[in-house]
Amino acid sequence: MEQRVNITFCFKLGKMATHEMVMKVYGVKAVSKKCVLEWFKRFRDGKEDVEDEPRSGRPSTSTTPDNIEREQRMLEGDQRLSLRMIEKELKIRLSSLSKIVHEHFQRRKI
Repeated sequence: MEQRVNITFCFKLGKMATHEMVMKVYGVKAVSKKCVLEWFKRFRDGKEDVEDEPRSGRPSTSTTPDNIEREQRMLEGDQRLSLRMIEKELKIRLSSLSKIVHEHFQRRKI
């Protein structure tokens, strides 16, 4: 959300927010280049709301607090575990495990 607000700020100044600028400020937590361009396009099209638009669909069942805690306990117990090993043990999709690592543990790799 903060990054969207900053992209809006650049837009209102008449400056093009670049992915390099976002990377300089947020580092590994920066949104993708595609995301920066999409948000800038939204603002150019007159949509100034930085909130996500409501989406339909079912809620995630894999990235629950319980699964996050289970994955964290496994990683604390053995630093050599790979996501594939955790996937087999917890029976959670690899993409969901990767999301937990990136979003909840702020890690690029394990």
